[in-house]
Amino acid sequence: MSENTPVFNLEEELKKLPARPGVYLMHNELGEVIYVGKAVKLSNRVRQYFRSPRGKSPKILRMVEHIAWFEYILTDSEMEALVLECNLIKEYRPRYNTMLTDDKGYPFIRVTVNEPYPRVLFSRLSGRDGSRYFGPYTSAFAVKETLELLRKMFRIRTCSRVLPRDEGKERPCLYYHMGQCPAPCQGLADQAEYRENIERVVRFLSGDFKGILEELEQKMNRASEAMDFEEAIRLRDLLTSVRHVAEKQKITDMGDPSDRDLVAMAREGGEAVVSVFFLRAGKMTGRDHFHMKADPEETDAEILSAFVRQFYTGTPFIPRTVCLQEALPDSGVIEDCLSAKKGSRVALFVPKRGLKERLMELAYQNAENILKRDKDKIKREEARTLGAVQELSALLGIPGIRRMEAFDISNISGFESVGSMVVFTDGRPKKNDYRKFRIKTVSGPDDYASMEEVLTRRFERALSDDEAKRQGFSVLPDLLMMDGGKGQVHIAEAVLRKLGLDVPVCGMVKDDRHNTRGLYYRDEELPIDRHSEGFKLITRIQDEAHRFAITYHRGLHTKNSVRSVLSSIPGVGPKREKALMRRFENMDALKQATVEEIAGIDGFTAPAAAQVYAFLHRDGENAAPEAGDAPVSD
Repeated sequence: MSENTPVFNLEEELKKLPARPGVYLMHNELGEVIYVGKAVKLSNRVRQYFRSPRGKSPKILRMVEHIAWFEYILTDSEMEALVLECNLIKEYRPRYNTMLTDDKGYPFIRVTVNEPYPRVLFSRLSGRDGSRYFGPYTSAFAVKETLELLRKMFRIRTCSRVLPRDEGKERPCLYYHMGQCPAPCQGLADQAEYRENIERVVRFLSGDFKGILEELEQKMNRASEAMDFEEAIRLRDLLTSVRHVAEKQKITDMGDPSDRDLVAMAREGGEAVVSVFFLRAGKMTGRDHFHMKADPEETDAEILSAFVRQFYTGTPFIPRTVCLQEALPDSGVIEDCLSAKKGSRVALFVPKRGLKERLMELAYQNAENILKRDKDKIKREEARTLGAVQELSALLGIPGIRRMEAFDISNISGFESVGSMVVFTDGRPKKNDYRKFRIKTVSGPDDYASMEEVLTRRFERALSDDEAKRQGFSVLPDLLMMDGGKGQVHIAEAVLRKLGLDVPVCGMVKDDRHNTRGLYYRDEELPIDRHSEGFKLITRIQDEAHRFAITYHRGLHTKNSVRSVLSSIPGVGPKREKALMRRFENMDALKQATVEEIAGIDGFTAPAAAQVYAFLHRDGENAAPEAGDAPVSD
């Protein structure tokens, strides 16, 4: 299990699930999001995955086998969960959500007002073609139901005939005989009356829907009183569809398509949780939460101020607006600081009413829920992170350790050697600071020489006068952790001496079974309690450096293998090759794709997609070679 995987007791976490709408994210052992789903009641929906396998599809069964832990985000309604689910699927592209990642976005309603007899259509795209577009809406089903309602109530034509050119060429359709179309195709419709109905449709879609809702409700009540229950049920369902389309969404605010974050905090004594909602282009794309250790005497505003300063000075992206739960005592200074870093004006804003205020309340509810749920976990997490760092600090006699860096080399018999640099701060991985290196000056499987090159490049960049080269390397570690004993430590110390740097270097020594047994520091092997949190942290750092190097190396190897396979497919040139590689992460994923999925990629026609599919599924000697993972030595 990766160090990113939280200490997770499945049964206990299932008991804590709230009976509220929301979105859940399933993670594998590497911390990757493998599935995103929505639920009316999180407690019911998430538990279903871990009950009897009866009735579950093979795909879901495979997915459940890979779930290491889950998390969830609360929403106020199922509709909000639907929008958030769509945004998160686009953000993470989870492996088991392939049926939903069509990138079609939300649907629109198109009114072809530029035609003599306009139509009201379902559309996945909006454009400047003279039509009126309404949306986007959150539910395609609700839109289709509403279109059906509008056509029936206002007798709008559904055909694609070009009028008046095609007038009288064919017999009227069935909708005319059902009384749902005035048959403009036969010249039987009054154009002024038809236009008036279209204007009523436009008013409704513009938000003036009170009249039609009242009309539907009256008709439903009359049908019920007349004991025409079938008609009453039909009208009730249509009424529900209209309400769904008309419902205002807090998660998607098309009226303000700007980038902004919402920051809210819940606290109890010295424990605080800050919840951040990320809205990009007016849509919520995700959220994160942060545990903070606070002085019980500090005010909420002081804690929020500390968080904003620490978080936004270390994040690569700063939105135009940061919405806060309450005003900060030093907001002017913080605004100036963030504006200087972003290069444009950044505003701190406290919403008092409307959509942003309701979203802020939702962020607070998420923070409060996490704080209540994670009391015990916070203490365990503190022991395994800060507590573990303090143990190592005492063992090595190095006070004030915060940032630790570890390096590893990966290759296949010297082929395409790569190096990895992972960073842990206060016992937690800081993935933004991870770096990859392709070995340039070493031929063959020489790990010592490769490590010397990687360390030299890393620390020379830290000392460079070139701001671009220094980017991401300027902060020096408090402790350098080498994956090995005396040899690797001496290599690192030689590089640091050559560059005039004073950084403590510690080796993570392994036994004959390749398990960590202790630390090598200042030419002495220090024993360490294998059951201590410090030892567990060393193991996590070592595993992460190893994983990161292997993942990078496998990616290069697989990419080259995939490219060699694709280049041999008739009709696949460089552009189509790149398009396939962008869409599918490996050959297995490509081979599982249908012809329709391949045809949906930019640059592919249906015949070209069929040709790719046929090539990949040939049997015998002519079958496409596999591009699986080769064994990797480290």
